[in-house]
Amino acid sequence: MAKRAALGRGLGALLGNPAAINEIPIDRIVPNPYQPRATFDPEALEELASSIRSLGIIQPLTLRQIEPDKYQIISGERRYRAALAAGLNSVPAYIRQADDAAMLEMAIVENIQREDLDAIETALSFQRLIDECNLTQEAMALRVGKKRATITNYLRLLKLPDEIQKAIKLGKISVGHAKALLGAEDPALQRRLCENVIRNDWSVRQLEQKVQALAQKPVSKPSEKKKAPALFQTLTERIGRHFDGKVSVRQNENGGGSITIRFDNPQQVEEFLKDLNR
Repeated sequence: MAKRAALGRGLGALLGNPAAINEIPIDRIVPNPYQPRATFDPEALEELASSIRSLGIIQPLTLRQIEPDKYQIISGERRYRAALAAGLNSVPAYIRQADDAAMLEMAIVENIQREDLDAIETALSFQRLIDECNLTQEAMALRVGKKRATITNYLRLLKLPDEIQKAIKLGKISVGHAKALLGAEDPALQRRLCENVIRNDWSVRQLEQKVQALAQKPVSKPSEKKKAPALFQTLTERIGRHFDGKVSVRQNENGGGSITIRFDNPQQVEEFLKDLNR
């Protein structure tokens, strides 16, 4: 019978076939330095710890041996922390062989597939797979069981200003809001719109309408400067001889206007008046 494909060919594809489950003393386990998740919700950890006290750990951790009596977590750090809180002396685990590069990839893929990451943590995880594991978007799609378009949309969130990314992490705006903000392009405008979303509790649809309205607003072009009549050009040239060209003429729509003369010293004015008298 043909084997059923693993979820996205993700962690299972990286780890290979399941090995025997071992019972590992918890004081011999150290956290994963490549852990993509930056924070763990204390309330959710306590809920998991309570479950572990009652039922034990249902899903074994995955570890690698780094010293004769020391193991490092590949996946399952949340379960490990909850087990510590629950007071367990040992935990069930698979032992795998993995170098640092493979371990990083496993940890990121496992988190994307199994942990409740926020949208920015997920986007950063995808970016790490690109930067540190040299994976293409097509390869990532196979690893994590997501469409390439979905991965692209997550990565686009990282183009938003830091303030907006923080608002996403804190749940002040949704991913839908974030996608709508990407249509604004200008970072300053994106920030102003984000502030309005939070302040006025705009829906995603309301934000999309604002962004569309701004995109359709005609850009006012500066009016072309009318070419001065030849008479004015002659006037500025002749007067400008006495004032090093510091003369300007402005004409309004009604035909009137003004002449502005800028001089450096009184002698320039005296010479100009003498020339007028002549």
